Amino acid sequence: MYNRNSRSDLITAMVTAAVGAGIVTSFAVSQGQNPFVALGITGLAVAIALLFEWGMRR
Repeated sequence: MYNRNSRSDLITAMVTAAVGAGIVTSFAVSQGQNPFVALGITGLAVAIALLFEWGMRR
């Protein structure tokens, strides 16, 4: 129905997921969690957000 900018949508999904997960995991790191585990959680959140965004475009 309308022309969506798919590249912008993917970048928005990545940034939103990274910021959301980053806030939560930065608190967990301050409480003693391993920073590499926090990076893994943030990366997983970004990957899942991209999968959902890709699925919504189909």
